[in-house]
Amino acid sequence: MDRVILHCDMNGFFASVELLDYPELKDVPMAVCGSSENRHGIILAKNEIAKKYGITTAETLWQARRKCPQLQIVPPHHEKYVHYSKLINKIYLEYTDMVEPFSVDESWLDVTASRRLFGTGPEIADKIRHRVKAELGLTLSAGVSYNKIFAKMGSDYKKPDATTVITQENYKSLLWPLDIGELFFVGKATSSKLHSTGIATIGDLALSDRDYIVRLLGKQGGLIHDYANGLDRTPVAKFGEGESIKSVGNGTTFRRDLTSEDDINAAVKGLSDTVATRLRKHHMKCFGVKVDIKDSSLKTISRQTRLDNPTNLSDTIASTAMDIIHKSWSKGKPIRLLTITAIDLCDENQAQQLSLFASENISKEKSEKAERAMDCIRSRFGNDIINFGSVFKNDIGLSTGSMLKKEKK
Repeated sequence: MDRVILHCDMNGFFASVELLDYPELKDVPMAVCGSSENRHGIILAKNEIAKKYGITTAETLWQARRKCPQLQIVPPHHEKYVHYSKLINKIYLEYTDMVEPFSVDESWLDVTASRRLFGTGPEIADKIRHRVKAELGLTLSAGVSYNKIFAKMGSDYKKPDATTVITQENYKSLLWPLDIGELFFVGKATSSKLHSTGIATIGDLALSDRDYIVRLLGKQGGLIHDYANGLDRTPVAKFGEGESIKSVGNGTTFRRDLTSEDDINAAVKGLSDTVATRLRKHHMKCFGVKVDIKDSSLKTISRQTRLDNPTNLSDTIASTAMDIIHKSWSKGKPIRLLTITAIDLCDENQAQQLSLFASENISKEKSEKAERAMDCIRSRFGNDIINFGSVFKNDIGLSTGSMLKKEKK
């Protein structure tokens, strides 16, 4: 191996952290689930016992209880997960400064230069696993390989509490027989499309004509073809130097379905406000707005549009989102969940075209001053101290304070 990359993936992270406070649930099926009263009753994590009942992440609580009526539920505590994530990455950093978090419970480590001090890649992975278990009471699975993609797939290969080594000599025997959907970055739609052409396994993809895959799937097709052949050379970022954010979004499941124009307008205004606030916090603007809508039968559509000029103003984001909804959603059709995302981000100081009408330029300047003034007031007195009139005292579950709290690290 020229490079030695580890991927460490915590086992049932949310559930495992909760079990530290609920040890009496260790030997029964349990899951972490959002509030069913607020219709956030989605399974966020489950323990190994619950997994044996076929309970899956992201299914609804009622679906999970049909499979396992005795399922025990605990609420999520995101601040605890962030706390333990920091402790886990602190352990990783004792072995290398090349630590790239992928999510709150996953990280890549480049330990190529660490072997003289700590041993081989598998030895380092085992040392980390044993330390995390002994010091924090949590388990992880580790993948060891010569690139990030195979290291990630190695951590998924055997769970829980295991180390899997994928080398240039064994990746074909280990990974090529797997269903194409098991390849990292291959989602359901891509998997279905490949299956329809007779490409059923990772090996089938690896041995197919690369140009054909690119014609079929575009640029992404070339990437996954390379991944299947072990050609990924993406470096592990140094800790704290990951890629800049690509989008800023916020969504919520409402306490009741939205059907009226007033309800939808209040929801869009509240969500757009938090998105715009986060953009300004990161000193960024967006060139596009994306809207995801889920109905009462859990079917989802996603639509987006591009702006003539970048923005971080809630009024502009909200009006754009409402235009998308009016064009894409039947009037009166219930909305269960709504997500608004700012996409195609740029630095907020990037030059932009001025309107030919001076009044429009003045209006934008006034809006920006007003919204930045709201940012200052919220930072001093709390996020819910000031809000737009349509959002105050709503009964659909919107709270600027709780939505902005999700952004805190």
